[in-house]
Amino acid sequence: MTTILNSLDIAKPPAATRVVAAMSGGVDSSVVAALLKREGYDVIGVTLQLYDHGAAVHRAGACCAGQDIHDARRVAETIGIPHYVLDYESRFRDAVIERFAESYLAGETPIPCVECNRTVKFRDLLDLARELGADALATGHYVLSRDLGSGHRGLFRAADANRDQSYFLYATTQEQLDLLRFPLGHIDKARTRALAAELGLAIADKPDSQDICFVPNGRYADVIERLKPGASRPGEIVHLDGRVLGRHEGVLHYTVGQRKGLGISSGEPLYVLRLDADGARVIVGPREALSIREIRLRDINWLGETGLDRLPPEGLEVAVRVRSTRPPRPARLLRDPEGLRIELAADEEGVSPGQACVIYADAGPGARVLGGGTILRRPAEPAGAPASPVALALS
Repeated sequence: MTTILNSLDIAKPPAATRVVAAMSGGVDSSVVAALLKREGYDVIGVTLQLYDHGAAVHRAGACCAGQDIHDARRVAETIGIPHYVLDYESRFRDAVIERFAESYLAGETPIPCVECNRTVKFRDLLDLARELGADALATGHYVLSRDLGSGHRGLFRAADANRDQSYFLYATTQEQLDLLRFPLGHIDKARTRALAAELGLAIADKPDSQDICFVPNGRYADVIERLKPGASRPGEIVHLDGRVLGRHEGVLHYTVGQRKGLGISSGEPLYVLRLDADGARVIVGPREALSIREIRLRDINWLGETGLDRLPPEGLEVAVRVRSTRPPRPARLLRDPEGLRIELAADEEGVSPGQACVIYADAGPGARVLGGGTILRRPAEPAGAPASPVALALS
């Protein structure tokens, strides 16, 4: 007897399928909730209160503030579903904001959206979905998941490469992925907005969020200094060749690859190559010194069928993304006594410790996400050893 699956790949009629819809108050998650309701699913809307900006000014490009909760509640009322707001402020502060500040002070460039998805959204919210007896948790992310025929689901790049959010979701575990659904992964943003208007949602023209949600003014250093007063130390801006070019007020004001706003004058274009948090130094140099061909990772999440302990000696041909704004590029994944190593087929610039390196099966559209990890800071050069540009860039 053939089992009939509904649109969420679940062997139940929509009316008998309970779905928790994560509603941020934005266009994407609102459309997901409304579409599922229109298809006849038993939908419960949930919005997370992650922090309180108090008197912060809400502007286009900021997200997750009180207005967003109001918008989510209004959408839920419009489409006729129950809606709950959960206070996750303390969880979010401990799991995301504190780690963000500590990472920046350590000279890294963290991605809090990855940590938020890994912990608060997909771990804690999935636990809630199970408590509510849900068959699935649906979100408005632009990414695809598919049944692999093995009892598990795989994660794939979205149909619209310009909206693809797989870079931020590589840390999703297999257990989480099996319960998650992403109804917008096969369409583009223009179609989503058209659906919002068609469904009668008042937020159809609401601007997309752009800033990190707890930094609505875009000034990361202000948030970090407020969380960790006195933790940032002034120090020297040092050229790759050893020359001291100036002073800075803290490494948290800089990122690897930065060119503008260095606060120094020079006869050549200079870029930030490395942030030495322990020594309170900002290392700068020419653009070519940013180029690297090898990356090592920590905090690895693996979604591929072949276990990492069974990689062939010659490695595995893959594609990787080292920044969300760059397409996947050919590389080779290898394991050695020190751990995982990525060998890039071509030079990459501006690769910073703390950023994510996401691994795909190939560089093509719709490629499967195999996993990823956090780019690791290289060990310091031995005393007296010549410092190569590549070593300095990531050490």
